[in-house]
This record gives sequence, C-alpha cells and structure tokens, in this order.
Amino acid sequence: MKYEIVTLNQKTVVGIIKQTTNEGGQCVKDIGEIWQNFITTGIYEKIVEKVNHKVIGLYTDYQGDFTKPYDFIACCEVMDDRMLDSFLTKKIIPKGKYAKFIINGDVEKAVGQFWTKLWQMDLDRAYTCDFEEYQNNSQHMKNQEIHIYISLKE
Repeated sequence: MKYEIVTLNQKTVVGIIKQTTNEGGQCVKDIGEIWQNFITTGIYEKIVEKVNHKVIGLYTDYQGDFTKPYDFIACCEVMDDRMLDSFLTKKIIPKGKYAKFIINGDVEKAVGQFWTKLWQMDLDRAYTCDFEEYQNNSQHMKNQEIHIYISLKE
C-alpha cells in the first residue's frame, strides 16, 4: 500500500467512545454500533464549533499493539470544546509524524480491507492515535474518499 509521511498539528476532537478489541472480530460489531449511534441519533449535529464537515474514526489508548484492547471514538474535529455536552468525550490527537494513506470505495468494505492489510505491514507504529478522516465528497457510501493516518514513532 502506498502512503506518505506527514507531520500533523495537534487536533481536538469530540465524540462518543467505546473500548473494543480486534479479537474475535469484536471491533466490527462495536465500531458499527458506535457509528450507527453517532449518525442516527443526532450526535453529529449536536457537536458545535466543528472545524469542517468531516467525521473521524479515532483509535486511541491502545493497551499494547493492535492485538490488545483500545478505544474507538466516532468524532469531529472542533475549534473549541467549551460547549461540550456531558455525554461526549474529548480527545487530543497529538502533533507528530503519521503515515497517510488515501483509500476510495465503500466505507465499510474498503476500511476493513485497509486495516487487514495494515496489520501485515512493517510500519514503526507508535500506537498513540490512528484515525480515519472521511472526506464526505460523495453522497454514495460505496464511493467515499477516506484519509487514514497511522501514528509513527519519532
């Protein structure tokens, strides 16, 4: 898979969180439920001070590598988190070096295939914050551009 190394500035994100694991495919169920809740119950609309219209799937607080539990957050980048509703979680995506991948296709299939391939790559991962940034450049869920950032050791 092709990627470029980029340096990102710190980002503040706000959304809903759930701890999950890749073991036994549990993450597919958990992450699907989080996205469903985020989109269909109006949580996205309740987040104020969004930087843009993009949604982010954030993987953070790893308890080791990708084989161990981690937190998943369906979220948006915000300019200001002072208007944070009590049911929302705030996280900081740290400034740093990331491998940036660009994929196109079905939001479920293409992303799942990406992660399966990534786990087989020899990247010097930091396991701090990895995230998918959905560009929302198409009305069709089967034809989306998604930027995926994988945190790297400095």
